[in-house]
Amino acid sequence: MASPDEFGMILREVADRQAIAQVIYRLARGIDRRDKEVVDACFHDDATDDHGIFKGTAREFSEWVMVQLASYERTQHIIANQLIEIDGDMAACESYFHAHHVMNTLQGEINIVVAGRYLDRLERRGNVWKIAHRGVVYDWNRIDPSTDGWSAEPIASQLPRGQASAHDPSYALFGGL
Repeated sequence: MASPDEFGMILREVADRQAIAQVIYRLARGIDRRDKEVVDACFHDDATDDHGIFKGTAREFSEWVMVQLASYERTQHIIANQLIEIDGDMAACESYFHAHHVMNTLQGEINIVVAGRYLDRLERRGNVWKIAHRGVVYDWNRIDPSTDGWSAEPIASQLPRGQASAHDPSYALFGGL
């Protein structure tokens, strides 16, 4: 059985892991909802980002990505396996992702799927975990014509659809807490 000190250390590690995962999930949500404030809140003020095609500060990234997202009808980032290693107030986190994008083109709507890993260095400052640096590794991608039948009537008006804005139904859910 763990001593009270050991139990406290275990609880602290579990809480840290959960806080780190929440930062990663919240950032994905901020991107999909195109909510720059949420995106910015996931990074420390002096954080940096390296998405390959973008390299700079996290604040510059949030400006850049909002422009990029304007070309998509919808996006959805799915975070999967996470490996989190914590060393005091520093942590490394590798998160597998699938990023699904829907884009209108002259040839019609297409689906773009990008799969890779986010390589995040996080720091706890003032007892709050945030990203200090994000790197991205791209493992594969796929582009296909869309087969989305939910955009046409009669089903379109019957199904609630996600929105890339604060009008998404999730804002009402979380706004009530």
